[in-house]
Amino acid sequence: LVAGDIESAVNHYLQLFVSDKTQSSAESLSFIVFFESATYLMTILDDYELFTLEKPFQVRQLISMAYFCNLFIFRSVWEKTVGRHILQSVKYHWLNDVLRNCTFNVVLGFLLLIYSRDCRRPFVPKDFWLMKDLKSSVFLNEVNRGNKKALFIIQRIPHVIPHRERIKLFRKYVASEKASLAAARLFEDQMSVIITIHRARIVEDGFRQLSQLPGRILKGIVRVKFINEQGLDEPGIDQDGVFKEFLEEVIKNIFDPALNLFKLTSEGHLYPSPTSYIHENYLLLFEFIGKMLGKAVYEGICVDILLASFFINHLIGRTASKYHSSIDELSSLDADLYKQLTFIKHYEGDMNDLGLTFACDEDILGEVVTHELRPGGRTIPVTKENKISYVHLMAHYRMFVQIKDQIAAFMRGFHAIISPEWLRMFSADEFQRLLSGDTCDIDLHDLRKHTQYFGGFHNNHRVIVWLWEILANDFSVEERRLFLKFVTSCSKPPLLGFEYLEPPFSIRCVEVNDDEDEGDTLGSVIRGFLAIRKEDPVSRLPTTSTCFNLLKLPNYHRKSTLRDKLRYAIHCGTGFELS
Repeated sequence: LVAGDIESAVNHYLQLFVSDKTQSSAESLSFIVFFESATYLMTILDDYELFTLEKPFQVRQLISMAYFCNLFIFRSVWEKTVGRHILQSVKYHWLNDVLRNCTFNVVLGFLLLIYSRDCRRPFVPKDFWLMKDLKSSVFLNEVNRGNKKALFIIQRIPHVIPHRERIKLFRKYVASEKASLAAARLFEDQMSVIITIHRARIVEDGFRQLSQLPGRILKGIVRVKFINEQGLDEPGIDQDGVFKEFLEEVIKNIFDPALNLFKLTSEGHLYPSPTSYIHENYLLLFEFIGKMLGKAVYEGICVDILLASFFINHLIGRTASKYHSSIDELSSLDADLYKQLTFIKHYEGDMNDLGLTFACDEDILGEVVTHELRPGGRTIPVTKENKISYVHLMAHYRMFVQIKDQIAAFMRGFHAIISPEWLRMFSADEFQRLLSGDTCDIDLHDLRKHTQYFGGFHNNHRVIVWLWEILANDFSVEERRLFLKFVTSCSKPPLLGFEYLEPPFSIRCVEVNDDEDEGDTLGSVIRGFLAIRKEDPVSRLPTTSTCFNLLKLPNYHRKSTLRDKLRYAIHCGTGFELS
């Protein structure tokens, strides 16, 4: 398998898969036992053993095995023939027969496990998992037709399809559901939800008015009426834009570690705080923020938060497998505990010297509380024979048991908006990119191509030409990200490009002082278009309406003024009250 032609090996075992229907031949049994054993080993091997010691498999062997399993599972499901051999033992019930097949399932289990390891610590080449001979358009057409084979692939081994195509499919699912719900609301004569929010009490007001609404209602239009910090009504009810602003502020406030609903891992990623129970109605708060984050994903609004991968894996259903191992991701949560458990695992001395039992102590608000990792654990010593079990139980406690109620509440809220089936299309890293946008540098050509202009500005206006030159030549990568965050409230570009940014990126010429901008008038448009100004507006900074992804630029007379004012503005930031 490792040294030979992998394609030939796949053909051979697929033919065996067809011919040995009872899976009772010596070769079939050996094949099954090998992958069952390999799968079990993969659940207990740590990174040091797997990638440094390379025992029991060398990395190149793991890559070969991964290639074999990926191809074997895909062809078992998708293709009807292997050479001249038909894969259908019973034509009508063919797929059900495959899914019940022990050979198929042990290979699938190993494939999902090794793919999960690669997601966490990549060791295969780029695009390794893709089925390059599969035309995405053909496959997605089969998904849309409800083809069971295609649906199995997109939910169980989605990694064989390019990520971009899966994002498009996700957005298509959302658009289709939106259309269905809109038709139902029209039939039922339902009005959109209108909420009143005090800017000084955004989280409290949002929770009070939205937390009890079912997901079906929240998936519709929610309009926001803001009361400013002076207690005055802000003019107008938004056209989707202000809700975007409200949503971003709620998410930013609740995910702030200072609130202690969420904490930061050693890598700066967020996860539910074990002591979040100090908040009244904390589980309802978790369900509420789950709905709000789900709404952001549903509407395609990118938010600047990074979630811990183990937490994401709960959301997308990657922890349900019997082969899931908490120890794999522990280092990203608690590097010190991971080092301690790794030390225990490889400790060759007398385990009695360590004085460990199947229990752990935790300081909760000044009180030491003992938690048993298994029934009667405080009286069960950790020995050489059971230390592997101790390591995994401790990791599982730290990453799940300790915060299981918070995770469950968050998932209830999130899944009320986003179908769990849709989420199975993504790995943890892919979901993070869906949530926060792409991590690459901003494609200025793409941004410029999809920018709209108002107030007399146009693509060849001198201020606009200066702006794109400054972004390309004078600003660093980090400053370009700050610029994007300044206008859209998110520093990362949309995954599918700026064509999919909602509302579209816009730039408007403004000519009045402070925040008295009244939008486009005939006079302002003509003056902007002809670049007519009585004086250089050097005292005015660029401003934004992030709810509409709108940059408001004065008609500066000098490129240096634009560069300096814009740089100052993006580093200082602004408020977000409608102007």
